[in-house]
Amino acid sequence: MLHLPKQNADLENTRTWAKYSSKLCGHCVASCCSLPVEVKTEDLVRMQLIEEFSLQEDPKYIARRLIKERLVDHFHARTATFTLARRANGDCIYLDCSTRRCIIYFSRPDTCRNHPGIGPRSGYCAFKKKPHNAIP
Repeated sequence: MLHLPKQNADLENTRTWAKYSSKLCGHCVASCCSLPVEVKTEDLVRMQLIEEFSLQEDPKYIARRLIKERLVDHFHARTATFTLARRANGDCIYLDCSTRRCIIYFSRPDTCRNHPGIGPRSGYCAFKKKPHNAIP
C-alpha cells in the first residue's frame, strides 16, 4: 500500500522533501517542474530549440537569442549551462497548466530525465499532493 507524505514539501527547504518513489508521481502536482532546470546545448537540440549545426556557435550567442525569445532565463558561461524559462508562478514553461504534465516529455532535458537522481537533494522529491478534485 502506498503511504503518501503527511505534509507538502517546501521547495526552498529540501529537508521537507519526501523519499522518492515513482508511485508518488501519480499523486503529485508536479512540484519538481517548479524547480530551476539547467540544460546543456545537447538538451536544446533534443528539445528542438536550436539546430544541431548551432553547436558550432559560441553558447553566449545561443543564450542571447533564447533569452530574447523567452525560452531561457539565464546562461552560466563558466559551466556552459542554460536555465530554462519559467512562468511567473515558477512553473516550467513546458508544464501544461491544466494537466500538470510535461508537454515535451519525450524530448525533455537530461536534468528532468534523471530527476530525482540529480538535483538539490538526490533521491528525494518535492512532493505536493494533488487536490481531490484534480484532473488525473
